[in-house]
Amino acid sequence: MEKIVIKGGKRLTGSIFVSGAKNVALKAMVAACLTDEKVTIKNIPLISDFMVMVAIIKELGGKVKVVDHIVHIHMKKFKKEKISLEEAGKIRTSVMFLAPLLARMGKAIIPNPGGCRIGARPIDRTVEGLEKMGYSASYKSKDGFFYLHSKSEPAKKEIVYKFEKSTHTGTETLIMVACLLNGTKITLENAAAEPEIDELINLLNQMGAKILRTKERTIVIQGVEKLKGTEFTIDSDRNEIVTLAVAAIVTKGDILVKGVQNVDLSPFIQRLELAGGGVEQKKEGIRFFYKGELNKVDVETSIYPGFMTDWQGPWAILMTQAKGESIIHETVYENRFGYVKELGKMGADIALFNPEIKNPEKVYNFNLSDNDDSYFHAIKVKGPTKLHNGVVEISDLRAGATLVLAALSAAGESVIFGVEHLDRGYEKLEAGLGSLGANIKRIQE
Repeated sequence: MEKIVIKGGKRLTGSIFVSGAKNVALKAMVAACLTDEKVTIKNIPLISDFMVMVAIIKELGGKVKVVDHIVHIHMKKFKKEKISLEEAGKIRTSVMFLAPLLARMGKAIIPNPGGCRIGARPIDRTVEGLEKMGYSASYKSKDGFFYLHSKSEPAKKEIVYKFEKSTHTGTETLIMVACLLNGTKITLENAAAEPEIDELINLLNQMGAKILRTKERTIVIQGVEKLKGTEFTIDSDRNEIVTLAVAAIVTKGDILVKGVQNVDLSPFIQRLELAGGGVEQKKEGIRFFYKGELNKVDVETSIYPGFMTDWQGPWAILMTQAKGESIIHETVYENRFGYVKELGKMGADIALFNPEIKNPEKVYNFNLSDNDDSYFHAIKVKGPTKLHNGVVEISDLRAGATLVLAALSAAGESVIFGVEHLDRGYEKLEAGLGSLGANIKRIQE
């Protein structure tokens, strides 16, 4: 068992580079399996989720070579169409391997995806789109696997599919399947618009795909016969940048995040400046610094271009240090306040509640059928509050970053368990924070 021990109250200063975006890297690895040629992906974050993806690709018959932060993937031929439950249960992105399996083998057997269990995170929208594109899908509850295969009749020459609600993973998966529907034009409507999806589209087009975002939420794919190998470099991770930004301000510090390019942080930066946080765009990166007393700013998470759901935990820590009562309303997932109870152990004044919503079907992006009376969709945060040390447990990746930020700003020594969740999305977070002056160490028991 590992734990992280943090002695809070240290002012963080200095400069730091961040890793490549996790939410691009893992999908790019799946995309690399759409071709029988070698694909090289640069600026890969060496996180535990990456290693799980490596294991799955090798299990399916691919060759993988990792050199520093560069991965070479060569899926010359799939040797099987089924992913083991053991590996797939560790990471949700495993479900996306159905795309190269269907596109190149015509069939796929995929376990019910794993990873952080934040809400139900259904794949019903993906399955519905696959059936529209000419595939058959069934789920067997006895073994927990999805069985997918091509139908006997040829695909239609033109297919239009509209997502009922926005889905990041669903959009990316259907794009990859559509790429190799040779001779078929596929239009995806109400598709997700996150920058990470456009980055994946850039990679696929570089491989020979014909994909165009014609409107903010409309993507048109002209299927081709074959994709080729290429080299591709991933941009910086937006979530890691936001984590460092909040770390700088709640510790009354000054951090320069270097090498940030082609990363849209505008929904976060706009609110950070309203709250009184210091932001300076520089040639070499973005500087985040403490300017003085913070103001409360309400946020509502939403799909792009709104405030990311992954940012609401760190924002809650920022609001514990702001004057007044702020509200954070979560609309993307039905159950994502697992960190609130742990913050209460550290002295945070946070109350869970459900706001009155007249049209929940339009406001919430999750399936209302997955909701439960025990779930809360909003919190009230009172500040400024002096957080103190505590012993806390991480429930998921983003909750982990939230608890680390709380411990950095708190007085005394805090102990954080469940470190494996942090390792899913942050490469040696304790080393990076330590280089900025944090008193932080990882201990193995």
